[in-house]
Amino acid sequence: MTFAKITQVAHYVPEKVVTNDDLSKIMDTNDEWIYSRTGIKNRHISTGENTSDLASEVAKQLLTQADLAAEKIDFIIVATITPDSLMPSTAARVQAAIGATNAFAYDLTAACSGFVFALSTADKLISSGSYQRGLVIGAEVFSKVIDWSDRSTAVLFGDGAAGVLLENTGEQPLIIAEKLQTDGNRGDSLRSGITDLETPFASKSYEQPALSMNGRAVFDFAVRDVTKNIEATIESAQISREAVDFYLLHQANSRILDKMAKKLDVPRDKFLQNMQEYGNTSAASIPILLSESVKNGIFSLDGQTKVVLTGFGGGLTWGTTLINL
Repeated sequence: MTFAKITQVAHYVPEKVVTNDDLSKIMDTNDEWIYSRTGIKNRHISTGENTSDLASEVAKQLLTQADLAAEKIDFIIVATITPDSLMPSTAARVQAAIGATNAFAYDLTAACSGFVFALSTADKLISSGSYQRGLVIGAEVFSKVIDWSDRSTAVLFGDGAAGVLLENTGEQPLIIAEKLQTDGNRGDSLRSGITDLETPFASKSYEQPALSMNGRAVFDFAVRDVTKNIEATIESAQISREAVDFYLLHQANSRILDKMAKKLDVPRDKFLQNMQEYGNTSAASIPILLSESVKNGIFSLDGQTKVVLTGFGGGLTWGTTLINL
């Protein structure tokens, strides 16, 4: 039996850091207002790099760390909702940038759940026995889809990318249990990138192509539905919540994590957090947290750590994978 294993992790963010105080100079807000409501202090903002640039840097790091030639990669999946273009895909641009001539590549669009959905997909590709190695990357340049006059959303998001190298060298299943969900009926609670239907044969104009969010609806959805999803995933694995070493959730709001930890009756310090430095980076948030955790020695990739990865966001999408790292 072939099992996938995460053998390398990496992340990359733009150099420019924008603080809450910086934002107070361009909109009616302040550090106390932002931090008390979100837990966010800083975010990295691109001054020229696009999504594929960030993702390509992550891919190069992963290959360098593994001392692996790009030609050995079988597939590249990039989770993003801020692609450079609809075609070629961001993943195709990464494939070209690193010279992965033998890899097929495509983007996966599931917003803040994107990395979890992509990791699940990649695990199946390798477990099938047909593919040996793949890159899974979450990458966003969210600053280009933000309405910078809307303080309710502009203060939340940052740019960044992170990812993993998966190889068919696992001695046990990577994913112990998972539960992926979507509810399109509530999709308008968090939306972005609406395309006008305007042709010689039809015309329909939309008022708000930039990101818009019903903050209360999304907050309640996360605390209620996403917590149930985590519970169901752990229960399906027939282990206790205490047996999970760490919970790496999408970095949207520290108060969401506070409430989830309380509802799950799990110590808050098991819910790792770095949103204070990066803000909400959508599909990149979970892999950035994963990469930082490994590089800071919180846990290693030795197969001895049980970790919950949970994404939730636009779509609405949400999902959990309980994995062996």
